[in-house]
Amino acid sequence: MNDPISDMLTRIRNANRALLPAIELPHSRMKEGIAGILKREGYISDVAVEGKLPRMMKLKLKYQGKKSVIEGLSRVSSPGLRRYVSATEIPRVRGGMGVAVVSTSQGLMTDTQARKKNIGGELVCYVW
Repeated sequence: MNDPISDMLTRIRNANRALLPAIELPHSRMKEGIAGILKREGYISDVAVEGKLPRMMKLKLKYQGKKSVIEGLSRVSSPGLRRYVSATEIPRVRGGMGVAVVSTSQGLMTDTQARKKNIGGELVCYVW
């Protein structure tokens, strides 16, 4: 697998369309950070890291009736084409209704946190 972050986003997208209550995926610190941001922003209900080696992550998805809380996920920076932005160039997702995940020198953070701290970095993905 060349892009594990893209794989994670695709698994979440597919599980939302199938109305699955939870998904399991291989663990990495980057994926755990993205999942933590999704939980903090209210897009998923729980994140759990289970097992010894190989560790697995279990994400519990949120729904409002028969509709997923996550309307869309989009990978921005990929291994073939990295996208870096300064603090002033960080885009607003859906006019501020969504979240952009930014990988900075101080760790993963949302677009609003990065703007507040005046830090740029790699634009990982958009969630709305």
